[in-house]
Amino acid sequence: MLPLKRNIIVSSLVIALFVALVAAALTFGARKADPADAATGTTTGKLVRDNSHRLGAAGTGKVVLVEFLDFECESCRAAYPVVEEMRATYAGKVDFVVRYFPIDSHANAVNSAVAVEAAAQQGKFEEMYKRMYDTQATWGEQRESKASVFRGFAEGLGLDMAAYDKAVADKSTLARVERDRQDGLDLGVQGTPTFFLNGKKLEPTSTQDFRDKIDAALND
Repeated sequence: MLPLKRNIIVSSLVIALFVALVAAALTFGARKADPADAATGTTTGKLVRDNSHRLGAAGTGKVVLVEFLDFECESCRAAYPVVEEMRATYAGKVDFVVRYFPIDSHANAVNSAVAVEAAAQQGKFEEMYKRMYDTQATWGEQRESKASVFRGFAEGLGLDMAAYDKAVADKSTLARVERDRQDGLDLGVQGTPTFFLNGKKLEPTSTQDFRDKIDAALND
């Protein structure tokens, strides 16, 4: 695992910052996945598996946007509102897939991913996903475990806490997170956020360029 730490200043100009951050974060190896892998979930591409999480309603399957993310990553938090905007614009047309990619240098990257995965087991993936980004400024970039904070989020969402605690303690939950990370490593992911559009690395130069590439894929 290649350690990577983002030291950025998140300004009010979130979209402009997002563009700069994505340009810096999207550094990959030479391997390119087959576009078909995004839809089929084959082990060759490792982009989308049968149990990969999707945000919102499913699209048509023609266009699939995959994001490898770390909930403690400031760049990912900057990208979050842009992704939300894209979801609203392309609802029902694009499949938005989320893959875990906790960075070693972030003390609570794994804890937060495990908490989100535990919530997902109770059908609350998207709610916990949003809670992590909405509150990241209060718990991120700290060395002590924030597992109790995340448990509070789960309680606030009305989860069955006995089931949540069991899921967090279950080694298979961590294994689910680690499999996402390993898939990312196998694809050459080195930092977050990392996006793939229909199996190909996406390197937008602006938010409009991001939209243009999605539009092109829809019209292909």
